Amino acid sequence: MRFSVLASGSTGNAIYVENDEHAFLVDAGLSGKKMEQLFAKIDRDMKNLSGILVTHEHSDHIKGLGVVARKYNVPIYANEKTWQAMDGHVGTIPLDQRFVFDMETVKSFGSIDIESFAVSHDAADPMFYVFHENNRKLVLITDTGYVSDRMKGIIRGADSFVFESNHDIGMLQMGRYPWSIKRRILSDVGHVSNEDAAVAMSEVVFEKPTQIYLSHLSKDNNMKDLARMSVTQTLQSCGIIAGEYVHLHDTDAEEPTLLVTV
Repeated sequence: MRFSVLASGSTGNAIYVENDEHAFLVDAGLSGKKMEQLFAKIDRDMKNLSGILVTHEHSDHIKGLGVVARKYNVPIYANEKTWQAMDGHVGTIPLDQRFVFDMETVKSFGSIDIESFAVSHDAADPMFYVFHENNRKLVLITDTGYVSDRMKGIIRGADSFVFESNHDIGMLQMGRYPWSIKRRILSDVGHVSNEDAAVAMSEVVFEKPTQIYLSHLSKDNNMKDLARMSVTQTLQSCGIIAGEYVHLHDTDAEEPTLLVTV
């Protein structure tokens, strides 16, 4: 199983996951043209997609969904409430491409199992995904105001994480955003801070080689170096030595990571 974080942030989100049989896109939050460019950078073709999995209906996750679905005849998977919330925002998607992926369920595609789980975000019914294959586990978790004990139980022990580390609390509090937006980001249905993300990571990482891709970093209220430092310090304070078996990586708003084997 391999993956690439194609884009991550408020300007657009998309993650590519494949094995030898299937290829999936989780969210399509950039224009169709931009999505094609990102696929070309990792030497992949969107015509080979087995499906697109939608996490929630915010525009930075579905901007290119309708265009890509229609152009490449790709099956789209989302839960019922998300489908309802997307109506009017993604254009017409043919019925034979519309599939329901219920919350807290597992769908199998050959040797790969995809598990959906709830997160806490200000959307209709937001959920993210865990990919399982041959005792290897890839967790995708962004766009959540906090990481609950239930979420931790589901994501614990993954070999690779794409984990939200959205903002530095001090930068956000002192920044230019109006208070209404700051309050939304800091709320239980907003986004996870560097510090809270690191604490959650310390409770779900096992003592084995683990790749963590810090994602959905705010352009205004975070910096890559700051996020890495905050997470590293917190992990070290919890007895987890980053670099020994936990390897932290950056993601970019519109520049894909190299394909990584889970």
